[in-house]
Amino acid sequence: MQDVTTLEFMRVVAHYGAPDIFVTEFFRVHDMSRPEKHILRSIDENKTGRPVFAQLIGESIPHLERTVALLLDHPIAGIDLNLGCPAPKVYKKNVGGGLLRDPARVDRILAALRAASPGLFTVKMRIGFEDSSPYNEILDSVRRHQVDLLTVHGRTVKGGYRSAVDYDLIGHAVRTVPCPVLANGNVTSADAAVRIVESTGAAGVMIGRHAIRNPWIFQQCRERFAGRAPEPRTLRDVHEYIERLFAATQTPGIPERAHVNRMKKFLNFVGQGVDSEGKFLHDMRRTHSAVELFNVCQQHLLQNPETPFANEPYSGVIARPNCEAPLEPTCSS
Repeated sequence: MQDVTTLEFMRVVAHYGAPDIFVTEFFRVHDMSRPEKHILRSIDENKTGRPVFAQLIGESIPHLERTVALLLDHPIAGIDLNLGCPAPKVYKKNVGGGLLRDPARVDRILAALRAASPGLFTVKMRIGFEDSSPYNEILDSVRRHQVDLLTVHGRTVKGGYRSAVDYDLIGHAVRTVPCPVLANGNVTSADAAVRIVESTGAAGVMIGRHAIRNPWIFQQCRERFAGRAPEPRTLRDVHEYIERLFAATQTPGIPERAHVNRMKKFLNFVGQGVDSEGKFLHDMRRTHSAVELFNVCQQHLLQNPETPFANEPYSGVIARPNCEAPLEPTCSS
């Protein structure tokens, strides 16, 4: 997730139970690009014990090949191609989800990246741009170019994050391509992950936004897939998570208010599981300093600290759209 899956966030999530693999923020690939140093840190300084895939977004084959060659000098687990970002500022440049309008170009890009990647090559896609008409053609390319792992977000690019997820089409990919397929889209909890895997036949799930809200979700998924009940979490646990995340994401030289504003983007998701009326979100969004922010956290999280933290987001309690876009341009769940 862009602006989210930094080295620091990966470390925080790993503390609570890391996913099987991490995927970096996307490296923007164009004629003047070089792999961004802050994203390279999430690869070079990774001590989570989990492999990290380098995610690319771009449409120029020579520059994609050049970028892969540069990334091979770093300890990447493999190359991941973004074919699903729904942010208008991205797809209007004919990258990310915008490429789904041109299956022939996608085919050429997959061929080039497969040849340029001596190790694992993975792809993340949506089921189409406005509809699913190019879906089978792109799945044919995935099969033909021997992609090692495919993640399918069961919405179109135009469907954003709030349209219905078509799990049947994810299941179709599972039956169509020879590589493992991960299901993505509304993987809101461990229970949801189990239902989605059972209904689609997918090899697993990819989780994005809901790992911001619930950093325990990966460990909870492991427990549910093993037939065990996950350990319940409380508002006290959430307060500890916020403290850890605040400390981990502090950057020298960044003004306090800027850091608080960045934290509020994370807390827009966390707040979906705090209270059904959205009172935490209302008060949190109006803070301007660390003292104000943690006063709100204490008021809402520590007055009744043993209150359960909701496994699923409360209905109607949503992160504001203008806060979802910058945190979610990689088509995560």
